[in-house]
Amino acid sequence: DIFCRVPIAMVTGALGGHIDVPTVEGAMTRVEVPEGTESGKQFRLKGKGMPVLRSKVTGDMYIQVEVETPKSLTRRQRELLDELEEIFSTEGFADLTMAQIAAQVNCSLRTLYGISASKDELVLTVVDRRLRRIGRAAIEPLSAAMSPLEALRSYLRAVSEALQPTTLGYARELVRISGAHRLVDAHESYVIAVTRSLLDRAVAEGQIAPVDTAAVAHVLGGLGRDF
Repeated sequence: DIFCRVPIAMVTGALGGHIDVPTVEGAMTRVEVPEGTESGKQFRLKGKGMPVLRSKVTGDMYIQVEVETPKSLTRRQRELLDELEEIFSTEGFADLTMAQIAAQVNCSLRTLYGISASKDELVLTVVDRRLRRIGRAAIEPLSAAMSPLEALRSYLRAVSEALQPTTLGYARELVRISGAHRLVDAHESYVIAVTRSLLDRAVAEGQIAPVDTAAVAHVLGGLGRDF
């Protein structure tokens, strides 16, 4: 058997798609990537491995995918994504085509397709970037001088306030995109992990009574209800 790692784009993992993988025979084999694929997922290609010496048996090939973090963007692409975040969150995107989106932000279709290969991928890219920015902004004010509960209040307040501009219509349109729920869940898991860590510290320092910090963190740190 042979093993190899293959990088895939974040949106491919979320939405599903395919990857072309070279085999020992010199040909390319297409591997279907199901929706919701995460880093570490393995795919088995039966009979695509190395032949066993002095035997007619051929081993298998195992593909392990690694979901890439978003690619580096040019200044112009970052500006466009900022504009798109504002448009999508206030005006919606369900009825817009890629051509209409390009017209709204005054750029070429080629420029948009340089960011994402489809409208759904573009929307997920905008959402992913927004949630990453919210996460960084919420963490930055925290300091070692804060008590665990002070840090927790600051962190959750920053996350909640950052999500407030999201309209109900935007949220409804987003849930119709395949893979969007998993993308939001991934970011929510990060918020929950930070929340639980601060709760664990609060318990250890006697600021709060011992509780099931995992359960409380899920209640306090859930992004899904607000997004």
